[in-house]
Amino acid sequence: MKGGRAATVMRAAMMALPVMVLQGCSTIAYYAQAVHGHLEMIGQARPVELVERDPATPARLRERLALAREIREFASRALGLPDNGSYRRYADIGRPYVVWNVISTPEFSAEPFEHCFPVAGCVGYLGYYAEAAARSAAAREAALGRDAYVGGVPAYSTLGWFDDPLLSTFVFQPDVELARLVFHELAHQVAYVKDDTVFNESFASVVEEEGVRRWLEQREAAAAPPANAAKPAGPAASAATAAFEQYRAARVRRQALTTLLMDYRERLRGMYAASADDAARRSAKAAQFAALAADYARLKASWGGFAGYDRLFAGGANNALLASVAAYNELVPAFSAVLEAQQRDLPAFYKVVRELAALPPAERRRRLSALR
Repeated sequence: MKGGRAATVMRAAMMALPVMVLQGCSTIAYYAQAVHGHLEMIGQARPVELVERDPATPARLRERLALAREIREFASRALGLPDNGSYRRYADIGRPYVVWNVISTPEFSAEPFEHCFPVAGCVGYLGYYAEAAARSAAAREAALGRDAYVGGVPAYSTLGWFDDPLLSTFVFQPDVELARLVFHELAHQVAYVKDDTVFNESFASVVEEEGVRRWLEQREAAAAPPANAAKPAGPAASAATAAFEQYRAARVRRQALTTLLMDYRERLRGMYAASADDAARRSAKAAQFAALAADYARLKASWGGFAGYDRLFAGGANNALLASVAAYNELVPAFSAVLEAQQRDLPAFYKVVRELAALPPAERRRRLSALR
């Protein structure tokens, strides 16, 4: 799981704003906040090297920026991700998330409502630069009888239209999380399909997982002592090994939670498709989400009480939460199979993914579904 890592539509918003005037005040307000929020963030960004050399920069930030530079260089050198200005500037934006995404679904569906924009196409969420605006949007969806979920997003990709900066919202995350995020967002610049959020996010999720595995293996190898060393590995090797084990444990937890949520999504999809009146479906839906809460509590207990995912359930699980999880994971097995078929050669993998991206939607989904 991610904290809502998603490609956004800010460039499209800027291009489309003038033609939205006749489509209502709410549409204008949404585009205006997107344009203002993005330009404000970009305007605050400074080259990483300048921030590092600034005497006023705290030592902890200087250390994190140095690590981010290492991760950024690895992304292009070892993973074949775009070598451009993205993540080479830094901005302190003074809030916990850069945007808050709002996902909504019908009462009896686990499929998100889509929102369409010029250039970027249709996506299953709306992003707001102020949490209060996102919460208000979610409340409006709920008032219409829809399920809504608000998730804070530490970073997003502008798909190469702009040089996306490092942000205070994620630069202090643990090493592996920082690497995952940078790899994921850069992957959106490799392949992106209009109107197919699941394709885009699942592909980027596979790239981030492969990238983190390779990055940690490199760090572990660099920290290990020579084969003929007379003494055991030093602190650097121990730290690298510990990070690798922590990553593996986190990955097991993430996969277990994803499996649980995807299983309930399939159960609910089947239940919603069955012929029943709304009252019966509403009762069955409540029972399913109560069972999900109980299953999550048991899963958390098996982790020794790890509570890192409690925030997902803080407002009560619903269709929209399940839809947000599906966007990042539904096609991960298919993309993983493509990567394996290319013998984990990333350039070859990217080539196949771009070929899939060029296919008509139905054919693209048919081929990927056959690989799951």
